[in-house]
Amino acid sequence: MSHAHAATHPILSRRAKLGLSLGALGVVFGDIGTSPLYALRESLHYLPPEEQVQGVLGILSLIFWSLMVVVSLKYITVVMRADNQGEGGIFALLALGGLDQTPGLRRGIGLGVVVALVGAAMICGEGVITPAISVLSACEGLRLLVPGADAYVLPLCLVILVALFWFQRRGTQAIGRLFGPVMLVWFAVLGGLGLWHVLQTPEVLRALNPVHGWVVLRDHPASVVGILGSVVLAITGVEALYADMGHFGRQAILRAWYGLVLPGLTLNYFGQGAYALSHPDDLANPFLSLAPAGPLRAGLLVLSLLAAVIASQALISGTFSLIRQAIQLGYFPRLRILHTNPDQRGQIYLPLVNFALAAGSILTVLLFKSSSALAAAYGIAVTGTMAVTSFALLFVARRRWGWSRLAAGCMCAGFGAIDLIFFAANVHKFTDGGWLPISLAAGLLAIMHTWKSGRNEIQEKIYGGAVTELELSSIAKSKNIVRVSGSAVFMVATPKGTPLALLHHLKANKCLQQTVVLLTILTEEVPAVPADERMTLEHLGEGVWRAVGRYGYMETPEVARLVENIKRQGVPLNLAATTFYFNREMIITGGSARMFEWQKSLYAFLSRNASPIKDYYRIMPTQIIEIGLPVQL
Repeated sequence: MSHAHAATHPILSRRAKLGLSLGALGVVFGDIGTSPLYALRESLHYLPPEEQVQGVLGILSLIFWSLMVVVSLKYITVVMRADNQGEGGIFALLALGGLDQTPGLRRGIGLGVVVALVGAAMICGEGVITPAISVLSACEGLRLLVPGADAYVLPLCLVILVALFWFQRRGTQAIGRLFGPVMLVWFAVLGGLGLWHVLQTPEVLRALNPVHGWVVLRDHPASVVGILGSVVLAITGVEALYADMGHFGRQAILRAWYGLVLPGLTLNYFGQGAYALSHPDDLANPFLSLAPAGPLRAGLLVLSLLAAVIASQALISGTFSLIRQAIQLGYFPRLRILHTNPDQRGQIYLPLVNFALAAGSILTVLLFKSSSALAAAYGIAVTGTMAVTSFALLFVARRRWGWSRLAAGCMCAGFGAIDLIFFAANVHKFTDGGWLPISLAAGLLAIMHTWKSGRNEIQEKIYGGAVTELELSSIAKSKNIVRVSGSAVFMVATPKGTPLALLHHLKANKCLQQTVVLLTILTEEVPAVPADERMTLEHLGEGVWRAVGRYGYMETPEVARLVENIKRQGVPLNLAATTFYFNREMIITGGSARMFEWQKSLYAFLSRNASPIKDYYRIMPTQIIEIGLPVQL
């Protein structure tokens, strides 16, 4: 809805705002909204049993001020102002900060890009861990309701995970309608139960004083690392606030955060603290204990399971979007992308990514067996991503916002210090499970860095040099070339020069169609390209045209629509009778490319197994001719 239209229909505008805020509850806040299931419980474990009650105020103070400083101040107030045409996420920061524009760097990948890729890899790691820890921690609530239910926790968790990933192929449209209302009930219940216990034990409100947080750390120096490593679980999912900003807008997220989410989370944490103060012998599951035993507690368990599924869904969908952006920007091999809702471009399904996330989550549950054991792995992924965001924010503040070095440096140093303290508090858990996100991130980073480096090298080898200087019109009117009826589209990686596929075609067949289009697909560092800037067309003479299609990193190229657009501009093309020519690279290792030998082998493997270009560009396979092109790296 435009601003003008909203202004003339204030009631509709208010409804639209409420609708966006409600949708944000279901998608953006699903992960951070389920943190009360385990955050306080895990933090209390690092205090001696006889001092847990005394330490409750300190733990609560640390959790509350983490929410205020990291979420409210850093992300809501500062980071979410760094939007790329309304979109957020690590690749938006990469583009806004110009991290990929290193002076003098032609083919390599700069340090800034590598750091951003580390953040992206960490977020993908969260996509594996979040479903596992959220669903597992909710299922563990059975132990309070059913004596001897330990044997059923893991099977129930696995069944829910299998069902969750199986339904991904149906898209999020249908189930998405339930996300907002369910999470609305969830946060209302969180706040209501918490308020009930706070009113019974009001002294818990003393935890609003940050001094109590400092005291618990000072008095328990041996447990500082463990306490901070668990407190950070209260802000898991904070990256989703920024990554999903494009779906709902900053204002909708802000209204939902301050209007319901922050009050609900704060009251629930303080309610759990109040329960711990009044029931020092019953701290096994302070969250479920907030509800009276019986039907109400069973209902809370069912609601927590629903919330856990929604939190998992949000991270899974976010991972799909992140990988799609990486593909578009050239950092990841082509994968099959299915659009599950024709009216919403962001609702996509990547079968291979879904399978990898499902396998990773299921194996993670089987390996760790409890949410407490998995909490160590979760902390590293979250804090690593937060630190990368602070690093990238420095460049955005300097290059996009025009801040002085002092102002940008002080702000990012402050945020970065908090992030690194939390990260350091989790690093020691590497052997206890922290190796999992590090391994996942390292594997994904290797793939992204290798693919980008390989593409840069091939671009230089194939399209550099003399080939770019050939005159197409001279070739087209040569007496040695026979012009035949029909049309051909040659896919070109760069908007200049002669494609090798065309040269090979001429060499082998000694003929050329009457209408020839050299089509290049470029991905701009913006989420979406306006329709009037989608394509440029240039006539090179002798029936040869050059077209350049531009897409944002949140869009998927559609060659058929581009060809129709070319035809509407007067080029005699018949889509049904047009032949599309592609280079099919055959990678040979052992060359002079500036890559490690293992990277060359990995790139060759990725290139062989990437999704066929006909699927990615949505072209009928019967209209495609692929010309083999050996390339030695």
